[in-house]
Amino acid sequence: MDPRSVGHALSQIADFLELKGENRFKSAAYRNAARAILAVQTDDLAPALASGELAELKGIGPATLSTIRELVESGESRYLEQLRSEIPEGLLEMLRVPGLGTAKIQKIHDALGVASLAELEDAARDGRLAKLPRFGPGTAAKILKGITYLRENSAYMLYPRALAESEPVLAAVRAHPGVESAMLGGSLRRRTEIVRDIDVVAACESPERVAAELARAPGVREAEARGSDAVTIQFVDGTVLDLHCVPPESFAVALWRATGSASHEREMIEHASSRGLSLAGNELRDASGARIPVPDERTLFDALDLAYVEPELREGRGEVAAASARALPTLIETSDIRGVLHCHSDYSDGKATIAEMAEAARALGWSYIGITDHSQSAFYAGGLKPDAVLAQHEEIDRLNSSNLGVLVLKGVEADILADGQIDYDQELLDRFDYVIASVHSRFSMDRETMTQRVLRALDDPHVTILGHPTGRLLLSRDAYAIDIEAVLEKAADKGVAVEINADPHRLDLDWRHLQLAKSLGCSFEIGPDAHSTRGLSNMSFGVGIARKGWLEASDVINTLSATEIRQRLRRRRAS
Repeated sequence: MDPRSVGHALSQIADFLELKGENRFKSAAYRNAARAILAVQTDDLAPALASGELAELKGIGPATLSTIRELVESGESRYLEQLRSEIPEGLLEMLRVPGLGTAKIQKIHDALGVASLAELEDAARDGRLAKLPRFGPGTAAKILKGITYLRENSAYMLYPRALAESEPVLAAVRAHPGVESAMLGGSLRRRTEIVRDIDVVAACESPERVAAELARAPGVREAEARGSDAVTIQFVDGTVLDLHCVPPESFAVALWRATGSASHEREMIEHASSRGLSLAGNELRDASGARIPVPDERTLFDALDLAYVEPELREGRGEVAAASARALPTLIETSDIRGVLHCHSDYSDGKATIAEMAEAARALGWSYIGITDHSQSAFYAGGLKPDAVLAQHEEIDRLNSSNLGVLVLKGVEADILADGQIDYDQELLDRFDYVIASVHSRFSMDRETMTQRVLRALDDPHVTILGHPTGRLLLSRDAYAIDIEAVLEKAADKGVAVEINADPHRLDLDWRHLQLAKSLGCSFEIGPDAHSTRGLSNMSFGVGIARKGWLEASDVINTLSATEIRQRLRRRRAS
């Protein structure tokens, strides 16, 4: 049996265990085992199982190894079948409804016998759901909204998940003996925040044969040919691959075309036509119809007298005209980041100590880290009372005097209260090096009220950064209603940096607003919103969004050195 099929079975076991309310470490063990198995590069796990290689993998223990052995040897798992018999599989679909956790699903199932998404929708509409204890009409309405949102977005994945799922897919394509080279295309290569499917372009001497053979690979549920050399493949775990197999001499143009977007493609075709050239199929041709050799993408842009357009910018938002005028920005790189300013510790809802977060930042090569635990109004996230703030500041002072090798800054993520005031009194706010002001409540305000709330907050001279400015949670919650242009204008006027929250569930501010924000004079902060040392790795996702928004290193305040950032923070406080 192949890794994808085994990994899918292990993930299902983890989901069922969660729905049963089993110890979370048990479900986590199966989820970790699924990840470990998916990393194994083979079409058949039997040899690795027999040799003991699987038993040595990190993330696989005795219980999960026993399940893997049964799956590999028989193609089935008695444990999975037992869980299926105990819990309707329709509950798994309910688990994907935003805001509907395992405890609520089990309660709904036990009380109403609801066992599918359709039955859940009926119960929400006919009033049965609202009558359950501690539910009510508001909860029923939220669940209905979540079901609608799920159906509209069910085909999409968050970028990090899609990237993780693409790795074994790309590796399998590259491992085929008929493939000379292969690269990711589509929205993954453009680093969009949500991704529908995985696009791979493969250079092959026999494109039709390779496409047909990969369509029959282990773990494939179904495949649909799109012409002779392209195929859409759906795997058993739901992953969808759009595979484009082309001759090596067509690879560069095919990769450009598969990367998209459709708007960028149209603009490029129009530009080529204006110069007497044509982009037809996977070839570039001159006015006489002769094929122009294109060994790589840079050659394609050169042939069209364009500066090279980075994949992140290929969205049909003026990049072709800018490339023609040699006016493209020098995009920010991950290596430009010198420190981070939005991080949580175990003082509020973080999982690591301040010292652990600082050491992780130092290990990543950063020279400073700002600790921004939640303010007291965020009681649900362990928001800090004033005495806890003072204790935290004393700890930071001790750490900074101990030659950590990284500067720890005293920050806070303070709630913007309903009336636009910043949580904490002015005296306590004075003690922080900087303040990130964020909306964490009352998301249903109308557009005018929410806008005025945030504009009033920006008047407070303590506010240094506007956190996750629209409050969206990707594939879960829409942005709240707000006049974003008015907010950006005010932020620019007051010298408040606008956050690009790098948590992959947020990636807020949306990249589509960044060009406008920059034109208005805004500065930006890319914040990992890290709640653990592992969360610091979110920065790469935030940098990707900044690149899509045409930002350069000079636009982002945390590309400054430790000395420069302290000066920048002091200037804002003095304004």
